[in-house]
Amino acid sequence: MATPGAPEQRLLEGMSYGMVGSMALAMLATRYLKIPYGRYASSAYGPPIPAKVAWALQEAPALLVPMGLVWGSDGARLGFWPNRFLLALFGIHYTYRAFIFPFLIRGGKPTPAIAFLLAFVFCAYNGYLQGRSLSNYAEYSSDWPTVLRFVLGFSGWLSGLLINVHSDNILRNLRKPGETGYKIPRGGMFEYVTGANYFGEILEWCGFALAACTLESAAFAVSTSLILGRRAQMHHQ
Repeated sequence: MATPGAPEQRLLEGMSYGMVGSMALAMLATRYLKIPYGRYASSAYGPPIPAKVAWALQEAPALLVPMGLVWGSDGARLGFWPNRFLLALFGIHYTYRAFIFPFLIRGGKPTPAIAFLLAFVFCAYNGYLQGRSLSNYAEYSSDWPTVLRFVLGFSGWLSGLLINVHSDNILRNLRKPGETGYKIPRGGMFEYVTGANYFGEILEWCGFALAACTLESAAFAVSTSLILGRRAQMHHQ
């Protein structure tokens, strides 16, 4: 007999596979098309949106959708601390991305409308996926704070977040006022990898997936690794 919530669980499973599949296709498409943002931005991808506005609006759904699910749904697993904690980790990242990072941007290239729309849809989609999974279906043992995969996963998440934030700071201060032209970032993880900011975010979500141990979080980690890994490769080239 099907259990209550089984249809939605199957939906979340399908959405997880769909996310990975779409990111894999997007990665393959970049063999023929440039990713339409930053140095690859072009008017061919729609009218430009100022960087601060684009970042704030496109990242906000990843925070606001889970918050709406928590406040407006039954939240069967919200009484359990592991679920609350993992939702908080997800929310911390997107609070930074949507409400702190945009206001720290100095200049920044405008985002083409199509790139903005794709990012907005992804964040809303993933916000529902992670928010619904953790608030209603993910189950954890009573000794969760001492489970090795949780400890390692949280350590990876925290390390990735710190690397990501520190790398963003290096990139913001890459050029002195009035300077133009290409400059190679130095310091932090940039001494070891070309795309330190991307490396930090990949590490962050792989750690989150290890700690959460859900299909939905694993799909997010794989998708992030695919698309950001490809961006880092293109930058390195």
